Amino acid sequence: MSHEHVSNIGRIWKVFGILSAVTVVEVILGILKPEALHMNNLMGMNLLNWIFYALTIYKAYYIVWAFMHMEGEKSTLRNAVVFPLIFLILYILFILLTEGDYIYEVFKNSTIKWNF
Repeated sequence: MSHEHVSNIGRIWKVFGILSAVTVVEVILGILKPEALHMNNLMGMNLLNWIFYALTIYKAYYIVWAFMHMEGEKSTLRNAVVFPLIFLILYILFILLTEGDYIYEVFKNSTIKWNF
């Protein structure tokens, strides 16, 4: 019984291309900061930050998908790995946004001065 070696060079370039494209979009948006995205708010945060979060979560998911070889696993294992991560990411995002907004409001509306 012999096994034939399958080259993954095309797959590697595809993963590299997708992750590079998403990173380039993030860098371009970070440098340009389009006013239409930067000055419009959605749920207490500007749209540009929401786009950064979405692209970062997409890259993290795609890295897990490609480099941990999750695409070849059964859906139950994929869900057991991915769903807790999605929940925890959304949970920490909620906590950070809620606490950050509270601290901002305390400093904005009180006599406490910004010391940092």
